[in-house]
Amino acid sequence: MRILLDEQLPRRLARQLANHQVRTVQQQGWAGLRNGELLRRAGATGFEIFLTGDRNFQFQQNLAGSPLCAIVLIARSIKIEDLLPLVPLLREAIRDIRPGEVLQVGVP
Repeated sequence: MRILLDEQLPRRLARQLANHQVRTVQQQGWAGLRNGELLRRAGATGFEIFLTGDRNFQFQQNLAGSPLCAIVLIARSIKIEDLLPLVPLLREAIRDIRPGEVLQVGVP
């Protein structure tokens, strides 16, 4: 899967998804773009999953009909040590998610 890591997430998270092609927003040169434009570019360039820590994402964006899907990580913080325990659930979500869906992974 081609996964785009949102700019607020730690880059080290990509190492936990070694079986996938993971790029960061910064690596793509898209830092600072609003979510709508960011998602448009991600879908147009073949990304399949947008990974974010923005808890409001599903209320702000509608991916219905999009080739892209999104996974929202819900943890105490977006520090790598708080996100690492979510990795097994994240891998399951990556396996199961479908285009246009937004899933939350973690504890509310």
